[in-house]
Amino acid sequence: QVQLVESGGGLVQSGGSLRLSCVASGSISGVDDMGWYRQAPGKQRELVAGVTGGGRTNYADVVKGRFTISRDNTRNTVHLQMNSLKPEDTAIYYCNLRNVWLKTYWGQGTQVTVSS
Repeated sequence: QVQLVESGGGLVQSGGSLRLSCVASGSISGVDDMGWYRQAPGKQRELVAGVTGGGRTNYADVVKGRFTISRDNTRNTVHLQMNSLKPEDTAIYYCNLRNVWLKTYWGQGTQVTVSS
């Protein structure tokens, strides 16, 4: 079993920054893929950024150049640095882990609110 605990959400003004963190525990390994998704009210959950076990990253087009995902395998942690935040970035952000057997785990989510 895997547990994911997010932190770092909050309220910020447009143009501001936030850093989200997700700590993984349980049956994890450094080759698991990890990522951040978000879900705004009335919308489907969408991928924001991902990082493979090998360190390869990918981003949604709407956050490229503003968000940076990173992972620290020594601390089983993945971070999402969010800069130049916009009101449309407002959502609940979820940490995700997919292991080598393609089993997926989710965190409880952290609210990010960007005021205009």
